[in-house]
Amino acid sequence: MSLSIVQSVLPGGVIEIAPRGEIDVDTAYEVREAIAEVLAKGRPARIELNMRLVSFIDSVGISAMVAGFQTAEVSGVKLVVTQPSRFVHRQLWVTGLLGLFGAPEPYYAGAATPEVLPGA
Repeated sequence: MSLSIVQSVLPGGVIEIAPRGEIDVDTAYEVREAIAEVLAKGRPARIELNMRLVSFIDSVGISAMVAGFQTAEVSGVKLVVTQPSRFVHRQLWVTGLLGLFGAPEPYYAGAATPEVLPGA
């Protein structure tokens, strides 16, 4: 599966970057580039990485997110993760990076009550 990335301007000068698909060794650079592109255009109030439609992320993808966070931080911009898929949430939790990205709650499509993940 490939990766597509949509950028949107939200109220308050917030830029949303919404990847869709798999972030892995073949596509991780696209996330880094999307963050760098936003920062090259100016200094948004915040960058939100909406991970709702990311079905898979590996260690290279996680590294790309950390690199993007660091690049944004050096520019004085806060980068947070919003609506992580359950898979992304689990990966960030396991790696101890959930807090770095704002400790977002996992996204549950159409679920009124979040289900409890085994072992969580």
